[in-house]
Amino acid sequence: MNLSEVIVLQEAADDLDIGRWFYDGIELGVGDYFLDSLLSDIESLRLYAGIHSQYFGYHRLLAKRFPFAVYYEFKDHTAWIVAVLDMRQNPVSIRSALAVR
Repeated sequence: MNLSEVIVLQEAADDLDIGRWFYDGIELGVGDYFLDSLLSDIESLRLYAGIHSQYFGYHRLLAKRFPFAVYYEFKDHTAWIVAVLDMRQNPVSIRSALAVR
């Protein structure tokens, strides 16, 4: 499905910033690579939105280079990115994080 728009909600943008800071803390510059990689994955939703399995009520796109997942919903040819979460945490924590969004 071709989308006309991909919208990253503020909570998801905050998640991206947290990931970027985390990886920059490991090695300077890796945070920028993280952000570029995740934004590339998010941009791929213009072509592939809706093909991903649903978890906790949202479609889930697994990032290609980092252990993160992009949770989104789509309607009216728009993908709404609601969260970008680290997959190395307990699934109960992921469910809780998504429940408040």
